[in-house]
Formats: sequence, C-alpha cells, structure tokens
Amino acid sequence: MASPVYADLVRPASPPLARVFDAAVIAGFSLLIALSAQVAIPLPFTPVPVTLQTLAIILTGCLLGSGRGALAAAAYVAEGSLGLPFFSGGTGGIAHLLGPTGGYLVGCVAAAYVAGLCAEQGLTRKQAGLLLTLCAADLVVYVPGLAWLSIFTGAARAAALGFLPFVIGDALKIAAAWSFLMAAAMITSRARERSA
Repeated sequence: MASPVYADLVRPASPPLARVFDAAVIAGFSLLIALSAQVAIPLPFTPVPVTLQTLAIILTGCLLGSGRGALAAAAYVAEGSLGLPFFSGGTGGIAHLLGPTGGYLVGCVAAAYVAGLCAEQGLTRKQAGLLLTLCAADLVVYVPGLAWLSIFTGAARAAALGFLPFVIGDALKIAAAWSFLMAAAMITSRARERSA
C-alpha cells in the first residue's frame, strides 16, 4: 500500500471534492514549475540554461505523489508547448520540445513520477532515503535530456554541455529541496503530536 504524500494529508475525503482538489493542485503545481523556469541563467557555451525548474519538479513529485506529480509536470510541458510563455526566459512553443532541450522537458515528467513513487513507497521518511530520492529524481531528468541533446551536439559533447556545468547547481537545488522537505516533515510531525 502506498504511503500518503503531503497532498494526501489535506485532500478532502469526499470523492467529488477530492477530484476538484487533485485538478487544482495539478494546475497549481504546473504554474509553480512554470514560475521556477523563469529563474533562468543562460550559459554562453550550451543551449541548456540553469533554472530552478528541477527544484520545482522534484518538490512537486515528493509533495503530490507519482500520478499528480507527473500530471503537473506533463501539464507544464503541454502548456509551454502550446505556446504559453512557461519555458525558461518566458518562451513557449513546440520548438522547445523538438529543440536541443526537449529531452530535459520530457525528463521532468519522469523525474516528478520517480520522486512521487519514492515518496509513496515511504523512502522519503528518513533523511538518507529522502536524499537518495532527490538525487535519483534529479538524475532522471538527464537520461532523456542528454540522449536528445546528443542528437544536436554529438554524444561526446552532450555530457560536457548538458550535465557537467549543472552538477554544482543541482547539488544546491537538492540541498534546498531536502531542507524544505525535512522542515515540512518536522512541522507535520509536531502538528500530529498536538492533535493526538
């Protein structure tokens, strides 16, 4: 049986209200991901910018679970692909999905799913499990990202352009997500103790 994720703690028990809640959190988190993508630093030597998008993606998965997390990430990709200015730098359009960074966008959906699945399995309840979950979800973004980027740059250059420049930033984003989720766990634990 799946462990409840944070969204489940406040999800209404009534099925009609639960469906409305699910739709609202999926839409809301797709907007959070879009906002995080606007914090972008273009690098002159690579088509891949530094953004806060991966931070939002891994938090989305951990907070919403695999299904809602992946749907929120997929909604973000769909909204941006349809032309809404949701991708880095306030851009949008299908060209981003088909361009050099398209694999990373696909990887975002998979990463949210993986983070959510780990949370549902209870792996995020302990500090080490949470850290492993965040690292794994972050790396999942790179699998389709580097594969797709290599079509444009060649396999030999893909890691140099699409992975290595982002290692330090990803470590900082993982640390931020870990800190946020550990604080959320402490607050939730204290609230449960008070209500018991």
